[in-house]
Amino acid sequence: AAFISIQAFPALLDLPQELEVSAVSCGSRHTAVVTRGRELYTWGWGKYGQLGHGNNISSDQARRVDYLVAKGLQVEEVVCGPWTTYVRV
Repeated sequence: AAFISIQAFPALLDLPQELEVSAVSCGSRHTAVVTRGRELYTWGWGKYGQLGHGNNISSDQARRVDYLVAKGLQVEEVVCGPWTTYVRV
């Protein structure tokens, strides 16, 4: 199994240069950002599916939530809870 670094302190994260972040929210062990293009990117601990990628896999790298893009939904707001992520589209 791949090692995932779950950190309880801030760490620098490299996002693709073309992304401009307009909002960010942090849960207890995961983070989500909304881009100016209204896409959602998530990373961190994903045991309960809170990253929104259709699985329970954790990730150290920010990944776009493709389900929202496939449905043509644009993200307006994101709020991370302890083990959840709420998205307003």
